[in-house]
Amino acid sequence: MNPGWQKSSYCSEGASCVHVAATPHTIHLTESGDPTESILTATPAAFDALLQALKKDTPRG
Repeated sequence: MNPGWQKSSYCSEGASCVHVAATPHTIHLTESGDPTESILTATPAAFDALLQALKKDTPRG
């Protein structure tokens, strides 16, 4: 199954954008500027834990 990729809404007109795709059991992330075309794959629970950790460590302006 080939997931449908979506470009991040935070992507500007530059060459490097984060793309995300999801299936019922996995979240896939890739970055368009990565010459190796690597894909990070995680479960929804692991991805949620990553987002929660990032939000916790992000200073509020």
